[in-house]
Amino acid sequence: VQLQASGGGLVQPGGSLRLSCAASGSIANVNYMAWYRQVPEKERDLVAMITATGGTEYADSVKDRFTISGDVAKATIRLQMAALESEDTAVYYCYANALLNRHPWVQRYWGQGTQVTVSS
Repeated sequence: VQLQASGGGLVQPGGSLRLSCAASGSIANVNYMAWYRQVPEKERDLVAMITATGGTEYADSVKDRFTISGDVAKATIRLQMAALESEDTAVYYCYANALLNRHPWVQRYWGQGTQVTVSS
Protein backbone atom coordinates (compact mmCIF):
# COMPACT_ATOMS: atom_id res chain seq x y z
CA VAL A 1 0.00 0.00 0.00
CA GLN A 2 1.28 3.44 -0.91
CA LEU A 3 0.18 6.96 -0.16
CA GLN A 4 -0.30 9.10 -3.24
CA ALA A 5 -0.09 12.85 -2.86
CA SER A 6 -1.20 15.34 -5.48
CA GLY A 7 -2.11 18.97 -5.96
CA GLY A 8 1.22 20.75 -5.72
CA GLY A 9 2.30 23.42 -8.14
CA LEU A 10 3.34 27.02 -8.63
CA VAL A 11 1.23 29.74 -7.02
CA GLN A 12 1.68 33.44 -6.45
CA PRO A 13 2.07 34.87 -2.93
CA GLY A 14 -1.34 35.28 -1.34
CA GLY A 15 -2.80 32.49 -3.45
CA SER A 16 -4.36 29.19 -2.51
CA LEU A 17 -3.67 25.56 -3.24
CA ARG A 18 -5.16 22.26 -2.14
CA LEU A 19 -3.19 19.08 -1.62
CA SER A 20 -4.76 15.63 -1.56
CA CYS A 21 -3.48 12.31 -0.29
CA ALA A 22 -5.02 8.88 -0.65
CA ALA A 23 -3.88 5.33 0.00
CA SER A 24 -3.65 2.95 -2.94
CA GLY A 25 -5.29 0.26 -0.81
CA SER A 26 -6.73 -0.37 2.60
CA ILE A 27 -4.69 0.42 5.73
CA ALA A 28 -6.00 -0.92 9.01
CA ASN A 29 -5.91 0.94 12.32
CA VAL A 30 -4.70 4.32 11.15
CA ASN A 31 -4.82 6.50 14.25
CA TYR A 32 -3.65 9.70 12.64
CA MET A 33 -2.45 11.25 9.37
CA ALA A 34 -0.40 14.33 8.74
CA TRP A 35 1.27 16.63 6.25
CA TYR A 36 4.96 17.39 6.56
CA ARG A 37 7.14 19.63 4.45
CA GLN A 38 10.82 19.78 3.72
CA VAL A 39 13.18 22.25 2.10
CA PRO A 40 16.67 21.30 0.89
CA GLU A 41 19.21 20.63 3.63
CA LYS A 42 16.64 20.91 6.39
CA GLU A 43 14.64 18.41 8.39
CA ARG A 44 11.14 17.40 7.49
CA ASP A 45 8.74 19.45 9.63
CA LEU A 46 5.19 18.76 10.71
CA VAL A 47 2.67 21.11 9.09
CA ALA A 48 -0.66 19.70 10.26
CA MET A 49 -2.15 16.50 11.60
CA ILE A 50 -5.59 14.98 11.97
CA THR A 51 -6.57 12.11 14.25
CA ALA A 52 -9.06 9.32 13.66
CA THR A 53 -11.48 11.15 15.95
CA GLY A 54 -11.14 14.39 14.00
CA GLY A 55 -8.80 16.32 16.23
CA THR A 56 -6.36 18.60 14.45
CA GLU A 57 -3.10 20.35 15.20
CA TYR A 58 -1.09 22.85 13.21
CA ALA A 59 2.38 24.29 13.16
CA ASP A 60 2.34 27.86 14.43
CA SER A 61 3.54 29.12 11.05
CA VAL A 62 0.43 27.87 9.24
CA LYS A 63 -2.31 28.36 11.83
CA ASP A 64 -5.29 30.30 10.47
CA ARG A 65 -4.02 29.80 6.90
CA PHE A 66 -4.03 26.03 6.38
CA THR A 67 -6.83 23.56 7.04
CA ILE A 68 -6.42 19.80 7.22
CA SER A 69 -9.42 17.56 6.66
CA GLY A 70 -10.30 14.09 5.55
CA ASP A 71 -11.26 10.59 6.58
CA VAL A 72 -8.42 9.02 8.52
CA ALA A 73 -10.12 5.63 8.63
CA LYS A 74 -10.05 5.61 4.82
CA ALA A 75 -6.52 7.07 4.74
CA THR A 76 -7.65 10.05 2.67
CA ILE A 77 -6.77 13.60 3.67
CA ARG A 78 -6.50 17.06 2.18
CA LEU A 79 -4.65 20.23 3.02
CA GLN A 80 -6.28 23.49 2.01
CA MET A 81 -3.63 26.20 1.94
CA ALA A 82 -4.48 29.90 1.75
CA ALA A 83 -2.58 33.18 1.97
CA LEU A 84 0.51 31.35 0.79
CA GLU A 85 3.90 32.88 1.43
CA SER A 86 7.29 32.28 -0.14
CA GLU A 87 8.29 30.58 3.11
CA ASP A 88 5.71 27.88 2.37
CA THR A 89 7.75 26.71 -0.61
CA ALA A 90 8.73 23.11 0.05
CA VAL A 91 8.09 19.51 -0.87
CA TYR A 92 4.99 18.39 0.99
CA TYR A 93 4.63 14.81 2.17
CA CYS A 94 1.60 13.05 3.52
CA TYR A 95 1.98 10.53 6.30
CA ALA A 96 -0.16 7.82 7.85
CA ASN A 97 0.46 6.23 11.25
CA ALA A 98 -1.07 2.78 11.70
CA LEU A 99 -1.10 0.76 14.93
CA LEU A 100 -0.07 -2.90 14.89
CA ASN A 101 -0.90 -5.58 17.45
CA ARG A 102 2.67 -6.89 17.34
CA HIS A 103 6.21 -5.51 17.30
CA PRO A 104 7.13 -2.94 16.05
CA TRP A 105 3.62 -1.79 17.09
CA VAL A 106 3.53 1.04 14.53
CA GLN A 107 3.59 1.00 10.72
CA ARG A 108 4.55 4.29 9.08
CA TYR A 109 3.52 5.22 5.56
CA TRP A 110 4.91 8.14 3.56
CA GLY A 111 3.69 9.61 0.31
CA GLN A 112 6.09 10.45 -2.50
CA GLY A 113 6.01 14.20 -1.94
CA THR A 114 4.54 17.01 -4.02
CA GLN A 115 6.32 20.29 -4.74
CA VAL A 116 4.69 23.55 -3.71
CA THR A 117 6.36 26.70 -5.00
CA VAL A 118 5.15 30.14 -3.95
CA SER A 119 6.65 32.78 -6.18
CA SER A 120 5.69 35.78 -8.24
